[in-house]
Amino acid sequence: MKILNNKIFISAIVIIIGGLILFTGNKKPSEIKDVADSGIKEKINFKEAVGQKAPDFELESIDGKTIKLSDYLGKNVVLFFNEGSMCYPSCWNQMAELGNDSRFDTESIMAFSIVTDPKSQWLDIVSKSTNLTKSKIIFDTARFVSKAYNVLNLNSSMHPGSLPGHTYFIIDKEGIIRFTMDDPNMALANDKLIKEIEKLK
Repeated sequence: MKILNNKIFISAIVIIIGGLILFTGNKKPSEIKDVADSGIKEKINFKEAVGQKAPDFELESIDGKTIKLSDYLGKNVVLFFNEGSMCYPSCWNQMAELGNDSRFDTESIMAFSIVTDPKSQWLDIVSKSTNLTKSKIIFDTARFVSKAYNVLNLNSSMHPGSLPGHTYFIIDKEGIIRFTMDDPNMALANDKLIKEIEKLK
């Protein structure tokens, strides 16, 4: 009986290990790297974010570049976390408005839209939606940045815990968060964001 129990136990261990190998084997190398090393040391509480140093991050952009937040020191940076591809038309419109507004792509201001979808999905969307071609979309597929910025469980998220909602951060030229807004109404916020940035000058 003891031998039989040992055999069952060993078989269970083998099945579990085999499952883990299969699960990891199906992941792309980039996904394994993301899980192993997020590269994010700082985390913030959204309600206490203003005045805090913005957590640094590195994410891939839709044009294949690596966007590192600390490379934008000296500029005011807007981060727009949103629900991504499934949030049509609200998120798409907000992203397009940010991308097409020249006030958010200057020597002193830059705006990025952060989604958790795969890059391939947005390449397809943008190829069919010309109003999004100027949008600076970056990909947080492992949700490490969304977690670091504490945006997965805010009021604007329709999928709490798994997707950001409609959340904005303004980060000043020294890398300090100076303004936050979580917007369940999913409104276009460009003018409000510019007014807040103008207060920093």
